[in-house]
Amino acid sequence: MPKLWNETIAAHRRGVRDAILETTWALVTERGLTSVTMSEIAEETGIGRATLYKYFPSVEAILIAWHQRHVSGHIEYLVELRDQTHDPAERLEAVLQAYAFISHNREHHGTELAALLHRGEHIDRAQQQLIDLIQGLLSEVAKTGGLRDDVPLNELASYCLHALTTARSLASKAAVHRLVTVTLAGLRPPRGST
Repeated sequence: MPKLWNETIAAHRRGVRDAILETTWALVTERGLTSVTMSEIAEETGIGRATLYKYFPSVEAILIAWHQRHVSGHIEYLVELRDQTHDPAERLEAVLQAYAFISHNREHHGTELAALLHRGEHIDRAQQQLIDLIQGLLSEVAKTGGLRDDVPLNELASYCLHALTTARSLASKAAVHRLVTVTLAGLRPPRGST
């Protein structure tokens, strides 16, 4: 097949897949996880049920794919921020602040939906990508002497992620900024250690 034809088919499939993901998410957030059927998704998306089943076997599979895309978008955004400056400390601060605001702005799903979305391999992979990203930034800051050296980098990366995840419970943007400031302060070398 000609390259243009293959690209057209791939673009169409991506468009159908995206429409399925968005429609399903809208229906589930409006009605709840157990109130949405594959037939309703197909009808709302404007495709046949057989076509829907070619893409996904269940509502749960669609939601997991939606969440994977959502989380991947966050990681891509953090990588873009990391690459916008050359100063290691500024890079670290930009990424940590963005992660804190992602946590702060995170939608609160019902417990059933949250249990479905926040488990599984895609979450483990995303968590590892975040740790690797933060650990890489910490390593760069360490080379400048701006990072404490009494705690291993992997523990500092974990500290950052766990501390900043609590931003979801904060009431204001100012509180999120304070949390980032405190988290960054915990990464600096102890006074008198240099």
